[in-house]
Amino acid sequence: MKENFIKLTGKTLFITGASRGIGKAIALKAASDGANVVIASKTAEPHPKLEGTIFTAAQEIEKAGGKALPCVVDVQNQTQVKSAIAHAVKEFGGIDIVINNASAINLTSVEKTDMKRYDLMQQINARGTFIVSKECLPYLKKSEHAHILNLAPPFGTDPRWFQYHTAYTMAKFGMSMCTLGMANEFKRYNIAVNALWPRKLVFTAAVAALTGPKSFDVARKPEVMSDAAYIILSRDPKAFTGNFYIDDEVLKAYGVTDMKQYACNPDNVDKIIDLDTWVDGIIKHLRKHDD
Repeated sequence: MKENFIKLTGKTLFITGASRGIGKAIALKAASDGANVVIASKTAEPHPKLEGTIFTAAQEIEKAGGKALPCVVDVQNQTQVKSAIAHAVKEFGGIDIVINNASAINLTSVEKTDMKRYDLMQQINARGTFIVSKECLPYLKKSEHAHILNLAPPFGTDPRWFQYHTAYTMAKFGMSMCTLGMANEFKRYNIAVNALWPRKLVFTAAVAALTGPKSFDVARKPEVMSDAAYIILSRDPKAFTGNFYIDDEVLKAYGVTDMKQYACNPDNVDKIIDLDTWVDGIIKHLRKHDD
């Protein structure tokens, strides 16, 4: 027997990095229910190589049936985060759901990681997740359907995740640690805190920047993550917290068996690669280049 889902109609979502990619896909999925979406991203001006701004994303969200509030936010800047939250509360009356999606990636060895890049990943990934969750907490406490969802991996001690990109792994596992700690701390407030991570490669601007457009043919669409996120966010926050979910496991558990719909190239559905394999490929390329 399947549990009942709560539609996100009228709920307010605060999503970091929602101007494109997975963040925007989650925003559009919630908008189809008539949700309010705060687009907390840095991209106010068009990027020369990347599509989308907070304003174009807002147009898409409203076209999909939701209400949008574009806010220029660098999650490293606590003042900007506080300002956006205050604006959201004034506009929509509160905050029900937080999606910590903003992230920085740099898959380099210790020797090749400059400290400016190291600090950027720590500031955006771990610290940004902490700041946004902390500042939204007073409003989540007042919500009857409060969720925090971090786009972060399950914990693991396999050396492969550390030996070639220690700095990035530390930064992403910082988001995972936020998930575990806050899930237990916020349980008494009936706030669910969970993490979501893809099994297969998902084609985003970050992926294209790392490996070029050829990755499109061996990747899934961001909607595989947004559909899984919707299921998680529609559940009772009192009953489901502290979990590290994998996107297609969530979908299959709720009867979604057709993964072909998520393939960027439906003709290549059998060629979609695991995220692990894709990362290993980048590492081999970087090591060859370094040598």
